[in-house]
Formats: sequence, C-alpha cells, structure tokens
Amino acid sequence: MLQCNVVRCFPPNPEEEKEDFDNDEDEPNYDPSWPHLQLVYEYFLRFMESADFQPSLCKKYCDQKFVLQIMALFNSEDPRERDMLKTLLHRIYGKFLGLRSFIRKNINYIFLRYIFEGESCNGIAEFLEILGSIINGFAVPLKQEHRLFLFKVLIPLHKPRGIASYHAQLAYCIVQFVEKDPALTEPTLLGLLKLWPKTNSAKEVMLLGEIEEILDIIEPAQFKKIIVPMFKMLAKAVSSPQFQVAERALYFWNNEYIMSLIEEHCRIIMPIMFPALYLISKDHWNQTIVALVYNVMKTFMEMNNQLFDELTLSFKAERQKEKRKEAHREEAWKKVQRRAIEAANGNPTVG
Repeated sequence: MLQCNVVRCFPPNPEEEKEDFDNDEDEPNYDPSWPHLQLVYEYFLRFMESADFQPSLCKKYCDQKFVLQIMALFNSEDPRERDMLKTLLHRIYGKFLGLRSFIRKNINYIFLRYIFEGESCNGIAEFLEILGSIINGFAVPLKQEHRLFLFKVLIPLHKPRGIASYHAQLAYCIVQFVEKDPALTEPTLLGLLKLWPKTNSAKEVMLLGEIEEILDIIEPAQFKKIIVPMFKMLAKAVSSPQFQVAERALYFWNNEYIMSLIEEHCRIIMPIMFPALYLISKDHWNQTIVALVYNVMKTFMEMNNQLFDELTLSFKAERQKEKRKEAHREEAWKKVQRRAIEAANGNPTVG
C-alpha cells in the first residue's frame, strides 16, 4: 500500500534555490496531495506501533530496497511529509535491528554526496534529528565507526552554504558526541575552527553559538588543551566590524561556567584577548559593543589586577613603538618623494 501510494520521483531541485531558502521568510512548498499521503502514512505508522506488530513477519517486505525508497522520499519539499517520514524511519530503525547499520550507512552516503558532490537534499535536518536520537543511544566507549562518522561526516557538514536550514540539529549531534566521550572535545573544536568562515557573518554567529554549547559541557582538562586556538578565534570574532559577530562572541563572558574556566586560566587567556579588547574600546563604531567590551575588561581587571596593569603598560609601549616606526616610514617616503620631484626638475639633491 505504501509503495503504491507514496513512493514516487521528485522533479530536480537546483541547489541554488535551496541555498537561498529562508525558513523564517520563505513559504515552504506544500504538496496538494498531502491529505491523501497523510492518510497512508498514518495508517502505516499505526500498523507499526500496534501491539500485535511482529517484525519477524514483516522482514520480507520491510527490506533494504524498501528502506532506500523511504529515504529517497526525504527529498520532498513538503515539511509535513518529511516530518512524517522522520517518524516512520525512526520506527523502522527501532523495530528492525538488522537494518540499523544499513540505515546509518545510507544516511552517511546522503550526507557525503551533499557535502562533496553538491547533490541537493531537502531532508538533511530530518536525518540529523533521527541521528540525534541514535547517537544518544550509542554505548560507551564509542566504536571507531561512530568516531569516523563524527570527523568525516558531521564536522564537514559545516561546509555547505545551506547550513542554516539544519544547523540546530547538527549542533545537537555534535554536542551528543562530546558528552558521550570528552576526549573528542579537542579534535571536534579544532575541526570547527579549521572550517571557520571568512566572509559569512551569519555562519560565524551560528558557529559561535555551537562552540558555546560545547564549552558549556567541556571538562576542565579538555578546556586547557584548546585555550590558545579557541581564544585566538574569539579575539578575531570580537574584533569583527560586523556587530552581531562581535556581540555573540562577547556573550561568552555571560556564561557562568565558561567564566569559571576563564578565571582559572586567566594568565593564558588575558594576553591573547587584551590587544583586541583594548583597540575595540577605543574605536569600535557600535556603542553596544564598546559597552560589552568595557564589561569584559572590567571582569579581567577583577580577576587579576596586576596582570591587567602589566598588559596595559606593555600594550601602550608597543603602540608607541609602532607609531614611531610609522612616523619613520612616512618620513622616509617623504624624502623619496622630494628627491623624485627634484630629479624631475633637473636639480637632484646629493646625500
């Protein structure tokens, strides 16, 4: 019944249209045949959830071919159908133990084609929701297969331009892995830092939110390993002329747990952050950002007043040195210009 009424092909869905889709502003494409499809889906779900349902008797029909047909339907543009398919595939995963590995592998293949071949798929968010539940049930210690999935699939899923449509579900999966095995924290964060966007401020804000979620559950021993690369990135984010990026980075100092970790390692963190914070406090165009920076600097001062004073004096001395070098450079160029003018006028200066 399901195959006759639901399984079908979809028209091509250009990747450009998908990337430009905005969940908040654009109206999704609803399938006019949804009332009929909904009836079929609900009938099949109730059949599977029935107390009399026996997976052993249904193995003949619910096989790998059937699962592939169901997974292909995730490319539907109707979010109602994708939501129903998510529930259906999750029920199949739970009922048919022999299909679990097959389902995980084929979700991996869909993700890899999406990341590296640009193949469009409307159901990335729904697949990630299913995986969020699956990851939550993984036994500890994690298998090598699951670790590879994190590093080869989930972290590269931050690359595509269409990340906004599934980032919340992706971040949840990443956090689940870090909670399961704290040793994955360092390579996970370093992997995210390698993929840091250069010109996409919206993506920066999303990644900052995801990193804060990871830092919120990080163990102190793991935090110590990522201090330098993490706070170098935060210093750049705080210095961003895009105020939303700077604001999101400064909100890290509103998190009590992160603040306790920063205080414990302030002698390492303050020298990394101080130059960026000092410059912003003097010349950032957005007054909200300046106010937030003053609060962060005040917090640093309270943590270690002596170190703060040392950094202030050192930074001011460095600035004066740079100004002298700049003045010397300008004077040298002026001499070159004068000699060029005199040479052009036929009166070169000697010495």
